[in-house]
Amino acid sequence: MQSRCAVGARRARWAAWQYAERALHGREGAPGQPAVAASSEALLRRLVAGGASVVPGFLSEEEEALLAGEVEAQLRRGRYQDAHWDGVIHRYRETEKSHWSKESQEILQRVRDTAFPPGVPQLAQVHVLDLDKTGYIKPHIDSVKFCGCTIAGLSLLSSSVMRLVSEQNVHDWLDLLLERRSLYILRGPARYEFTHEILKDEESFFGGRKVPRERRISVICRNLPLPSTPP
Repeated sequence: MQSRCAVGARRARWAAWQYAERALHGREGAPGQPAVAASSEALLRRLVAGGASVVPGFLSEEEEALLAGEVEAQLRRGRYQDAHWDGVIHRYRETEKSHWSKESQEILQRVRDTAFPPGVPQLAQVHVLDLDKTGYIKPHIDSVKFCGCTIAGLSLLSSSVMRLVSEQNVHDWLDLLLERRSLYILRGPARYEFTHEILKDEESFFGGRKVPRERRISVICRNLPLPSTPP
């Protein structure tokens, strides 16, 4: 019996194919269109069919301000750290948040309805990561011990570039332009077979153009790790 994640990814395949077609035909930079660049057309099709995508303009300016304001007090309790315990994140603050206002809960539910297959149990705590303008995230794959098949993140306050690189072949890569107020989704091969990172300000280019980095808050929803299927 297939997992809910596999079923959800299959149901999304048609939408993902359309996503790839828009990107391949040079419309990724247009308003309301995905922004992706890959080392090859075949890789782009494979990753978006597996569930890697960006939804530009997912939040309104008012919704962004609401979420940022709600996490600010909690974030201000800590200082920016130079390095994460695993060495992956630099110049950051982070917290886990499970209690939200009614308005923010509605936004987060919209994220879950968009990103996660039906019936997949969600992690109650939402991960909030605050990157300083000089901060960045090094290449890594999120541990399957702590989250399941899908990662979905909102980008607040700043645009940035997320780079995915194959663990098997460093020449296979996909860049995602995470515009301010966008939603990104990682699932399938992009989740398990590719590292992902947020580029430093001085390296933050997409399609040859500079994407200026400012302070960036990401609000990340994850599903529970799925139990292993018995042999």
